[in-house]
Amino acid sequence: MAAQQHVSCGRCLSCVPDISNSMQLASYAGFDFVAMPIVHPRFQREFVEGKAKDRVAAFARSDLLLPSQDWSALVVGKLSEWLQVDAENTVVRQNSQVALMQELNYAAHLSLPAVLVPLNNINCVNLARCLYSHMQGHSNHQVWIHVPIQAPGTMVDDVVENPVSFDETSKDNEPWHWWNTLRRACNHHKRLGIALEATLDLPSQDVIDRWMGEPVKCAIFSTSLFLTNKKGFPVLSKAHQSLVVQLFRLDVQMMIKGTNRHPDKGIKAYQQYMEHLYQSQPPLGGVDAFAKGYEDYLQCPLQPLSDNLESQTYEIFEKDPVKYTRYQEAVYKALMDKVPEAQKASTKTIIMVLGAGRGPLVTASLKAAEQAERSVHVYAVEKNPNAAVTLFTLKEDKWGDLVTVVLTDMREWEAPVKADIIVSELLGSFGDNELSPECLDGAQPFLKDDCISIPCKYTSYLSPLMSHKLYNEVKLCKEKDKNPEAHFETPYVVRLQNVSVLDKPQSVFTFTHPAKPPTDNQRYKHLTFDIKEDAELHGFAGYFDTVLYGDIMLSTEPSTYSEGMFSWFPIFFPLKTPIHLNANSKVTVHFWRNVKSRNVWYEWSLTEPVATPIHNINGQSYTISL
Repeated sequence: MAAQQHVSCGRCLSCVPDISNSMQLASYAGFDFVAMPIVHPRFQREFVEGKAKDRVAAFARSDLLLPSQDWSALVVGKLSEWLQVDAENTVVRQNSQVALMQELNYAAHLSLPAVLVPLNNINCVNLARCLYSHMQGHSNHQVWIHVPIQAPGTMVDDVVENPVSFDETSKDNEPWHWWNTLRRACNHHKRLGIALEATLDLPSQDVIDRWMGEPVKCAIFSTSLFLTNKKGFPVLSKAHQSLVVQLFRLDVQMMIKGTNRHPDKGIKAYQQYMEHLYQSQPPLGGVDAFAKGYEDYLQCPLQPLSDNLESQTYEIFEKDPVKYTRYQEAVYKALMDKVPEAQKASTKTIIMVLGAGRGPLVTASLKAAEQAERSVHVYAVEKNPNAAVTLFTLKEDKWGDLVTVVLTDMREWEAPVKADIIVSELLGSFGDNELSPECLDGAQPFLKDDCISIPCKYTSYLSPLMSHKLYNEVKLCKEKDKNPEAHFETPYVVRLQNVSVLDKPQSVFTFTHPAKPPTDNQRYKHLTFDIKEDAELHGFAGYFDTVLYGDIMLSTEPSTYSEGMFSWFPIFFPLKTPIHLNANSKVTVHFWRNVKSRNVWYEWSLTEPVATPIHNINGQSYTISL
């Protein structure tokens, strides 16, 4: 559910004779805001030529009709429907352009939170130029582009004889292409949003999912879409209900337009129905509850080798309800396979926890040994002296002689004995991006020939991604003292929400442990993805899965995701420039994992549908320190 405790629902009005009265009626009906015309809908001003060209008078109602806090919080301004900024006729175009800027400037004067801009076709480049110019100025309001979820022409009934020919396949007739043309002309501006109007017939789920990767700020539902239930109340069809639920996940505001078609129930019934759908959502659980508030929030990946983690970071990871249970199961199975029943009394298994942190894997290993009825001695190896304080305390208070705490870097440790089993949690959001391969290679000298590594294998995955939101979040990460494009050559850990994944993930790099020497942790792979619908490519989402031991796995890859696990969010590799993709086309991406003596870094580039420069060449913007 959204952060607020009730749905945010507005009333869209076509004509407002009395602003104060309309605001009061909307408030009594439970609406949170009102969308109303900035200028009277029939007041077509003349600026270029005509009798009214030199008229001097107020073109809109006074700002004194409402207090400033109401204008800035409760009113969304609607631009005039008659504006034709991209008209072929020069006079019409110029007149519309001046009127448009007049209305936008008055909206800025009123400090309106948003302006609703109707978009009816793909010919919108001049409109885009006017909006872009305005947004580059001193205004702060959002610009909501009002488009239908699919074009009205696609909904012609089959019973109509000899309907006007309509090419459903033409891009000119798809509202997403109208929006995308305007969005690209405005350089993906961060204040651009969408007011998405639901239509009677909804498009395919693929098309709806594509809209979910766009900055939908408001969803408009006409009263004509509502059915009547047995008790006479307005309700939506199952398909429209499903759309509403998807929009709620993005914290989209709702808006009701049109006349009241259930007069005995009042216009309030429509708002109450939206509230009912909102409150009927199941409560958040697991990773959704944990990640609430962090959706689409960019975080730089951890560098645990060069930086010591803080106590609160350890605490968050230790709360994971899935990870340590799986680790305990894996250690249990490894002990049962390693030590036969007949030898358990005479065999002591050496377990080394490499990167012990504050000890959750040590505890899991001891519990597994107790469950398996096997004798073990655990070496807890940790380089962070601050975390080691907790390890020494646990040894004294809880673990006793079963555990030896070793304060050192595992790659420099001269172990007194060799390990039967090594256990580590060195994986990052992309599997190997926290340098698990390099760390575990450093442990090779103190492993027995038949040593078991938990985990024994991990694989990274990539999917192409469209997200206007993430692209703008990356643009905001620019730093003065870095390469101007460094923020687009850096991967980010992010809880993905306002995104559209364009194809299923494919595997990239795989590492196995213990590795057979000589080891080479450099990797290169190219992947080709199939694109079903037209889209914008903003980057790639990265996931991983790992085999701990036998059939025990952990995964962030969507098709095999470990339900309830929240230790890892996906990783996002951005592109400097969004790439337009056509339906039924292909995307080929090349990925490198490069290793030098002091650091590791990734590079990535496209060769299809267009060739791009290689991102992060030589680790110029981002490296992971060894």
